[in-house]
Amino acid sequence: MNFSDPIAEAQNQAFDPWSLPDSFTLANYVPDDVRSYLLPHWHGFKALHPMWYYVMGLYYLIMGSIALFGNIMVLKIFGKYPALRTPANVYVMNLAFSDLTLMITLLPECIWNFFLGGPWRFGEYGCYVHAFCGALCGYNQIFTLVLISLDRYNVIVKGFSGTPLTFGRAITMVAFSWIWALAWSLTPLFGWGAYAMDGILGTCSYDYVTRDFMNRSHITTSWFVNWVMPLLTIMSCYWFIVQAVFKHEEELRAQAKKMNVKSLRSNHDENAQSAEIRIAKVSIMNVSLWLVSWTPFAAISLMGIWGNPTLLTPLISGLPVLLAKTSCAYNPLIYMLSHPKYRECLKDSLPWMCINEKPSVASSSETLSTASEKTEATPISA
Repeated sequence: MNFSDPIAEAQNQAFDPWSLPDSFTLANYVPDDVRSYLLPHWHGFKALHPMWYYVMGLYYLIMGSIALFGNIMVLKIFGKYPALRTPANVYVMNLAFSDLTLMITLLPECIWNFFLGGPWRFGEYGCYVHAFCGALCGYNQIFTLVLISLDRYNVIVKGFSGTPLTFGRAITMVAFSWIWALAWSLTPLFGWGAYAMDGILGTCSYDYVTRDFMNRSHITTSWFVNWVMPLLTIMSCYWFIVQAVFKHEEELRAQAKKMNVKSLRSNHDENAQSAEIRIAKVSIMNVSLWLVSWTPFAAISLMGIWGNPTLLTPLISGLPVLLAKTSCAYNPLIYMLSHPKYRECLKDSLPWMCINEKPSVASSSETLSTASEKTEATPISA
């Protein structure tokens, strides 16, 4: 019996489209050329039902289309309207560019593989390129979110005592973000760590199942430096942001009570403060969803090199990889739903989207240019 042919395998079994025989392993399912670089860890696992691959292909197609459209719109809107071209929004544009690059470099081959049955079809070196692009954009996404949180801390907590963010500084930090991401993405290509095909077959990422010293040290170090430290930094920033906002609100209420007035703020000040709080909420939501996307991948990486490897099945290892890419789709949606000025500019550019947003600034370029002078010091202006 030729076990490398799934059709021949099925013809020798009782017909059940939702059940596969135990002998239908990944090693038997993949073509001979793919089997040569499929890690030994995956060989004995039962192959996924082919329907899984079609479902994932459809998911990637829908999610990828949303991500491509959303991130292109973010870059277009933030680049077109002067009121949105602030130093801090350089970070937002870098995040959108990173997400867009991730989709362009990873999406086509994933859809192709899944709709053609699952196994990787672009060779071993293509697998390395795919994994490298995913790591590069993923690390850059993480570091950019750290930059956004630090900028929010500088504006809300330090206020006027903080150092204003300039375009030069923002561009320098973005350049450093890409250099940092590039350095960590290159290490597996030079022997510290490794890239490999995932157990789900249609994608490639880190080799998180080989338990030699170089691989264990790389994944553990990367997990700490690029996961734990950014997470602690982001959480600390938003902890102090929340504390500062609560303290300021309490002081205003106490002073208003002494003066027997309802509020010390004018309507304009109240709107400005609510905008700052709304900005912080947008960033917190962004980071929280990023945690949801990347935590499972970080967990399976550690489980593969330090935990029980038998628990790391193809499906368990594959879904976190798929989930991680989903962040590219919801990042632009967050800004569309929670960024009033962005929605207003989007309404002006794409009136057919029927966005219901009351204008806070005029939609002409001249007025937006004037408004940008007032909003330049407010990152991700609302």
